[in-house]
Amino acid sequence: MDLGGYLKETRLELKQVNWPTRSQTVNFTILVIGFSFLVAALLGAFDFIFVSLLELAI
Repeated sequence: MDLGGYLKETRLELKQVNWPTRSQTVNFTILVIGFSFLVAALLGAFDFIFVSLLELAI
């Protein structure tokens, strides 16, 4: 397949994609950022607990 045919097929495929709306994109972005902060806080808490336990053991 040549480059022109590849680009033509790619354009046809992209027309079939169901793109999210701006509102959905903003909501999903906020959800991902919130979840990332939650996971970071959880990992930070576990780190604090394990370091404290290690200090007690030593």
